[in-house]
Amino acid sequence: MRVTVFGATGGIGREIAGQALAAGHEVTVVVRDPDRLPEPLERAAPHAVVRLDDPSAVRAAVAGRDAVLSGLGARGRKADGVAERLTGMILTAMEAEGVRRLLAVSASPVGPEPEDDPLVDRLMRKGIGAVLADLYADLARMEAALARSATDWTAVRPPKLTNGPRTGVYRQVVGGTPRSGRSVSRADAAHAMLALIGDPAAVKQGVGIAY
Repeated sequence: MRVTVFGATGGIGREIAGQALAAGHEVTVVVRDPDRLPEPLERAAPHAVVRLDDPSAVRAAVAGRDAVLSGLGARGRKADGVAERLTGMILTAMEAEGVRRLLAVSASPVGPEPEDDPLVDRLMRKGIGAVLADLYADLARMEAALARSATDWTAVRPPKLTNGPRTGVYRQVVGGTPRSGRSVSRADAAHAMLALIGDPAAVKQGVGIAY
C-alpha cells in the first residue's frame, strides 16, 4: 500500500510512519525539517522539506496515494488553529488529486461522552476540557472540515497519550467513546490508525480508542 504521513517527526506521526514501513508499505513522509527524522524513517521517501504552506508541494505529496494519515496538531495548549488550517491544506490537495482515504488524529473530548461514564471520569473530562479548551476547539473545527469534505475520512480520537509500547490491545468505538477511557500509547494510536485504513465501518466517522 502507498501511504503518505503528515507530521512524521511528531509522536504519533513518527509511530505511524515507522509501523507502516515495518509492515512493508511504501511510505512518503511530509516534514518541515528532514534533519529531525529518526532512523529508520530516513529510509522513507521524504518530499524534501515539504512546506505545509506550499499547496503545490502538498498536492505532490498526496498524489497517487492509497491513504493519507495525519498526526498533525498543536504542540502545546495554544492551538492557534493549527489542526484546522493544516488539515484544510491536506483536504484541498487530496480533493484536487482525487485521493479519497484520510485518517487524522483528533482527541477523545471532541467525541461524544459515554452515557455510562462514572462521575469521576465525567469530572476529569470536564476539567481537562477547560484547561485545553483552545486545543479541542481547533480539533472540533478540523473535524467539521473533514465532514464537509469529499474524502473518506476517519477522525481517530485518543484520550491522554503516553509513550508506552505498542500492544495492539485496546478498545475502540466507531462513532463513540470507550467508557472510562483515560489513556492510550502513541504507538497503539498509530496502530489503530493503520488498522482502520481498510475498515469501511470507520469511513466518515470518529473512532474513540482507549485502553
